[in-house]
Amino acid sequence: MAKILICDDSILARSQMRDMLSNIGDFEVFEAKNGAEAIEVYKENKPDMAFLDIVMPVKNGIDVVKEIMEFDKDAKIIMASSLGNNSNLKAALEGGAIDFIQKPVDEERLREILNKNLGGR
Repeated sequence: MAKILICDDSILARSQMRDMLSNIGDFEVFEAKNGAEAIEVYKENKPDMAFLDIVMPVKNGIDVVKEIMEFDKDAKIIMASSLGNNSNLKAALEGGAIDFIQKPVDEERLREILNKNLGGR
């Protein structure tokens, strides 16, 4: 069973993504409400994939990507944002994120990202 980390300061966004993941398959899901918590949860649970919001309190998603990549160069991190800000997206991808998903998250797009990056796990 693949492990997924969802990090978003919005409890609604986390809940919606958790529901979509349960519709798609059988995943062990972990949640974090800010960037600092995301790093702790990541280290404790070593997820197969992490979805990070870009704009969050304590630590933003761009800083979190860079920090996770320092201790797990194989991390599969997907940025999620409603902003679609090209400079933020570019910084996240340069920092090590492998893909981007627009919020509100579309279930088919989520399924596509999971299939592409987890290959049927």
